[in-house]
Amino acid sequence: MPLLEVVQTRHLSASIRLTDTTALQVDQYAAFIKASADDVVEQALAYVFSKDRDFQEFLKSAEAQTITPTLRVRRAPGTDPVEQPPRKPANSAANGSTSATSVAGSRA
Repeated sequence: MPLLEVVQTRHLSASIRLTDTTALQVDQYAAFIKASADDVVEQALAYVFSKDRDFQEFLKSAEAQTITPTLRVRRAPGTDPVEQPPRKPANSAANGSTSATSVAGSRA
């Protein structure tokens, strides 16, 4: 029996939008606990999900199994795409319509 147990965790990158205030507080909390912003977001969400009894009940429902994903997940080049959304025209990125701070969780 091995002395150490190494748990392999699959991380992915996703893009979310936060208000300037929330993004600043994530960075401040990360500095406060000497961790990365990614860890703060990961652990905060895991905490909320585990403590919300109504959400835990929802997870047991059929509706939870048929949700439409809305998180913008970034696929690494060379990985099998599950189902990539259609690409937007190249000129749409230059319209400057996004004003919220973007935060990306990035781990390999």
